[in-house]
Amino acid sequence: MYNFGVNQPQTGYRIAYHQHEANHCPGCGQSQWVVGRMTAECAFCATALPLIAGGSFGNGVIRQRGLSDFRPLAA
Repeated sequence: MYNFGVNQPQTGYRIAYHQHEANHCPGCGQSQWVVGRMTAECAFCATALPLIAGGSFGNGVIRQRGLSDFRPLAA
């Protein structure tokens, strides 16, 4: 789970969306989700949950600094 520099026993349970598992909405109990890059939103009541592995996949996640992949366009 995320480690934000806090101790879980002191702060309590933090609910999050887990990919490839059955996730039930804490607001309405349904299990239909719209999944984005950082959050998953319930399709029925719009409750948003953070992804347990958010932002670590997709195109363009890792880029080298200082190098440009863009070439000038021909005029």
